[in-house]
Amino acid sequence: MNGLKPYLKLLRPHQWVKSGFVFVGLLFGHAWHNALLVQNVFLAAAAFALAASAVYVLNDLADRERDREHPEKCHRPLAAGTVSVTQALLLAGACMVSALVLAQAVSVSVLAILVVYAFLNVAYSMGLKHVVLLDVFIISAGFMLRILAGTLGVGIVPSHWLLLCGLMLTLFLGFAKRRAELNAMEGRGGAHRKVLDDYDPALLDKLIGISATGTIVSYSLYTVSAETLAMHGTTNLIYSVPFVVYGIFRYLFLLHRRGGGGDPAAVLLRDAHLIAAFSGWLATVLLLLA
Repeated sequence: MNGLKPYLKLLRPHQWVKSGFVFVGLLFGHAWHNALLVQNVFLAAAAFALAASAVYVLNDLADRERDREHPEKCHRPLAAGTVSVTQALLLAGACMVSALVLAQAVSVSVLAILVVYAFLNVAYSMGLKHVVLLDVFIISAGFMLRILAGTLGVGIVPSHWLLLCGLMLTLFLGFAKRRAELNAMEGRGGAHRKVLDDYDPALLDKLIGISATGTIVSYSLYTVSAETLAMHGTTNLIYSVPFVVYGIFRYLFLLHRRGGGGDPAAVLLRDAHLIAAFSGWLATVLLLLA
């Protein structure tokens, strides 16, 4: 098992939680009673999980020298030398081929969205990650493509309000990640990630504040919109808003007072308050929509 540990660490399976964005359409589109649709959404989520792992491997390959300058990322398998470049490339290739096969099994649309996701991330790794602001928008685009795969890709019409909310939430997470990286590097951000030289705490705090506000406002407006009333027959989704607000405020607390935020997936899976907020939100939404 110890021999497999570096490879599992390289794939970052805890990041597969991000594929949860694929299920947004299934949840808010009242489509969970359609067994074939549910199956296709799960396959699409699995495809994006594998594709994301392939992307992480390639990113780690490109960043292994810089990761050695980071207090935590220096322990990643490629930076630490526990996995070779050849082994990493073979692993990434196997994950990407499997992802494409699963996507094709769902629909041509999901396959096309996955290919766009892959090319976007290759472009990110090849240089766009060094372009200030655009780097975070590309990270956000990866999440938005997941939402589109779980809606347009399987025949569910996406809500414009939820797309806007998804955009603002993922920008919030992206800028918070950059802020956490600045905190961790203590003034040596550029040694780890070149683009950090173009950011500063004051700018990032403003961008985080705008994104957090946009997330709360767009989700709140969705819960009481005419579209929601027509789709779900209720505007009581407003009662799920406090969970969203608490979750964002908790994330900001962890970012500024507990050194968190550098890995959104890990924070969500480890912090009891965020787990409780998400569980409360999900239970409330399911209760009201059911």
